[in-house]
Amino acid sequence: MDHAADIPDIFDPRIYAAAVPHDRYRLLRDRHPVARQAEPEIEGWPAGPGFWAVTRHADVVRVLRDHRTYSSWLGATQIRDPDPADLPFLRRTMLNQDPPEHGGLRRLVARAFTPARVDAFTGRVRDRARTLLAAARDAAEDGAADIVRTVTDEYALLNLTDLLGIPPADRALLLEWTVRVIGYQDPEDTPAPLLGPDGKPRNPRSPALLGEMFGYARALAAHKRRHPGDDVMTALATAGLDPAELEMFFFLLTVAGNDTVRSAAPGGLLALAHAPDEYRRLAEGNVPPERAVDELLRVHPPVLSFRRTAAVDHELAGQPVRTGDKVVVLHASANHDERVFTDPGRLDLGRTPNPHVSFGDGPHVCLGAHFARLQLRTLYQEWCTAMPAPELSDAPRRLVSNFINGITRLPLRVSGPAR
Repeated sequence: MDHAADIPDIFDPRIYAAAVPHDRYRLLRDRHPVARQAEPEIEGWPAGPGFWAVTRHADVVRVLRDHRTYSSWLGATQIRDPDPADLPFLRRTMLNQDPPEHGGLRRLVARAFTPARVDAFTGRVRDRARTLLAAARDAAEDGAADIVRTVTDEYALLNLTDLLGIPPADRALLLEWTVRVIGYQDPEDTPAPLLGPDGKPRNPRSPALLGEMFGYARALAAHKRRHPGDDVMTALATAGLDPAELEMFFFLLTVAGNDTVRSAAPGGLLALAHAPDEYRRLAEGNVPPERAVDELLRVHPPVLSFRRTAAVDHELAGQPVRTGDKVVVLHASANHDERVFTDPGRLDLGRTPNPHVSFGDGPHVCLGAHFARLQLRTLYQEWCTAMPAPELSDAPRRLVSNFINGITRLPLRVSGPAR
């Protein structure tokens, strides 16, 4: 029996402008946990061959852990197929590699991204949260402020550039590059798509569109070799990477490192605005901050999906998956799987255990998760100390994207007594 009519679309990026489609995810988890999705042409972006959408937690974890069956290298990690000419370039980054090659690069950057180096930034991160929140209150119009513009964009960006060791004068470049790469499906972030010679939109991850970023990475690395510091770029510049590897590490850290917190921080505040009783528990110290952060990450994962490519013929949840098929895991769906999480639609800041997959799983689990948790925990703690309970003053705006779970505007009340 053909159930195609029963399978909702979860590919169209425009769906996510309204909300993460949890009703559609639940239908898929219950009836079609591995479902065939079409890739029609949308807003000038060419049609693709379709993919398998994986929505249950157990299946998502299986895909993320089994690199022999589900490859990051064969077709990279975005739903849309890259230009074949770009694929060798994309494979330079560890995000698009499989073990053992992936492990070698990961160990190099892990030595630069140590917990001790990250923890050394705790005081600076806290000071920045206090400064930005105070400035948002001081500049508020009618007692409200767009927290994305006044707090979270700057907070994520400046924390990352401190860790990387990027000069203050250059920091706006990183936000520009991040918006270009992450927001390319959103007409507000990218009102005029970058076009290739065929007149079709060009994915901003194409090497032809990253030359400025790569040139900057090479120049910064040369500067760090002459003037070393206790920062991640110095460690990378002296780690023996070839120029292409260095460029791709800079790309990955700049975009992924910035946008993880840039997406998660306002998402967590929005979740708290919708759950005032849970916010009160956090503000009154009745839940551990670490546990609260993980629950906020569960309900608002920064990344919505990642793609793998089948390396062998096999079966997944009863579906015959063929070599070369695209297999896409849905993090937000896995985080709401009733088979794992009791009452998943309810924010429970004390939830334990909480095996969310917001930072992935398996060999590609997020390398910057420790730094992200530190920043989120600090921001929420400082909000509870200095700000009123989160309350929407106007409707938020979500990023048009089936990849990043972004909030582009979050108008909150910032005047009034704390808590």
